Amino acid sequence: MRTGTFARAFAVSGAALLALTACGGGSDSGGSDSGSADASSSGGGEKQVNVYGTDGNMGNALGEDFTEKGALAGMKGTLPLTELGGDFKDRLKQLNPQLQDYNYSGESYDAVVLTALAAQMAGTNQATAFAPYINGITVGGDKCSDFASCLKIINSGGNPDYDGITGPLSFTDAGEPAQASFGLEQFGEDNKIDDSKTEFVIAGDVANATKDEGPAPAAPGATGAPLVIGTLLPETGNLAFLGPPEVAGVQLAINDINGAGGVLGNQVKLVTGDSGDTSTDTATQTVDRLLQSGANAIIGAASSGVSQSVINKIVGAGVLEFSPANTSDIFTTYDDKGLYFRTAPPDTLQARALADLIGADGNNTVGILALNDPYGTGLADNTEKNLVSDGLPQESIKKIIYDPQAANYDSEVGQMAQFSPDAIVVIGFEESSKIIQGLNAQGVGPQR
Repeated sequence: MRTGTFARAFAVSGAALLALTACGGGSDSGGSDSGSADASSSGGGEKQVNVYGTDGNMGNALGEDFTEKGALAGMKGTLPLTELGGDFKDRLKQLNPQLQDYNYSGESYDAVVLTALAAQMAGTNQATAFAPYINGITVGGDKCSDFASCLKIINSGGNPDYDGITGPLSFTDAGEPAQASFGLEQFGEDNKIDDSKTEFVIAGDVANATKDEGPAPAAPGATGAPLVIGTLLPETGNLAFLGPPEVAGVQLAINDINGAGGVLGNQVKLVTGDSGDTSTDTATQTVDRLLQSGANAIIGAASSGVSQSVINKIVGAGVLEFSPANTSDIFTTYDDKGLYFRTAPPDTLQARALADLIGADGNNTVGILALNDPYGTGLADNTEKNLVSDGLPQESIKKIIYDPQAANYDSEVGQMAQFSPDAIVVIGFEESSKIIQGLNAQGVGPQR
């Protein structure tokens, strides 16, 4: 049961978060299937800790590291997620039958479509010329939901408002969604995401979207040099589990665009590349190769830390960088020369959804374990800020920032076990499995 000022403040903050739907008719939004913070385990009355994840670890790939039934059963979390249509998933599966998750597939698809539409509106494949059109394609104008219908509007002299796979995008002046859909997911006894319990909420405010619909378009039916799109997506490294759905989303968009006649009278060319992670220079090598290949736009990276390491090189070359998965809020005000965009929402929005989920489950003490990179520290800081503004005392929160390349996390797990909070948030990537295994061993994990 929630008590004190935190419960009262949560009731106010929750009004900013609109529940949309629950797949399969699960529990009401905010309900805790794993029990509230005061719930006892059925056997010995021991306190059950609610464990939460985020987009870096909430996926079926995490469950592959756990063999014991119920090891993740008490874990739920948030991630940017739209209720994807069955047709879209089926088409992705045709490209990659081995897909386990669809995280950021829609965002990847939409990033490519927006890039292609902007190039057609500008009448050129030069990013410095077509980038100013991108925000305007997400607001105002005539609604369209795929490249072919948007292209028809452009070729008729109109102004398209693209509502894509991830829904109405409504970009801000900074080139990012003003509001976004988030999935509230939960693992089942089989250590896989239980889709029947997934709920969707909206965070943010479309009123913050740009009012600038962009420059005047080029003449309808403009032709020019081919648009070359490169990818900087994780084929290796600690976000490699996110690579397959992103790669499939990009390829599907390219197929659809070229099937509708392409851009500027030519087929769009795709050059693929691996981003690796921040522990290697893979991203730098890939960006060098993509630039040498004549890429006009680069879709990626997935990791905010990776993007931070290459953004200056990309935009400095006059090339567009469009990330489907960067969420760090550092990019909202980054000096990107107007050449950086993202279809993933900033962490300020996910932090709101996460804090509301934690509050709804009645947690009065919260531990946060976050990896030391722009994504981890940013989401941790924003979540902590929201919890405090909702009425949770600062002393009721313990935040630990860890090195994702560490050999083990015994010290961090030990500190969290000693704190013994009602809830533990794990903000990390593939190393999350080691941390959660440690939490389970200490009796403060999601094991049920």
